[in-house]
Amino acid sequence: MKKTVTTRYDVAEHLRTPEEMAAYLEACMEEAEGDAAFIAKALGDIARARGMSQVARDAGVSRESLYKALSGERTPGFDTILKVMTALGLKLHAEAVHIPNHAQQGAPTDARASRG
Repeated sequence: MKKTVTTRYDVAEHLRTPEEMAAYLEACMEEAEGDAAFIAKALGDIARARGMSQVARDAGVSRESLYKALSGERTPGFDTILKVMTALGLKLHAEAVHIPNHAQQGAPTDARASRG
C-alpha cells in the first residue's frame, strides 16, 4: 500500500496579485463574524505573501511586533490594522446593510445624538 504524503497548505503562497489579496481579505472579513483576531491573521497571510520585513518597514513597526500582531493569537489595535492595510496597499470601505429591528435611518440612537 502506498503512503499518502501531504504538505501543509499556506495561503500566502497563493496570493500573488493585489486583487487576489484584496479578494482574500474581503472573503475573510465576511467569514469572521466579528472575530478581529481572524482578520488580523488574514492580514498576516497577506503580509507574508508580500514580504513581512517590507510590510513592517512600510507600516513603521518592527518585524517582530508585526508577526505578533498578525499571528491570530491576539487582537491588534485599530491603528495597527490601518497602518498594515496602508502598507499592503489595501483600504477599508463602509457599506450600508439592513439590520432588522434597528433604529430608523436618521433617528437619534442616544441622548448625545438628540442634543442640539
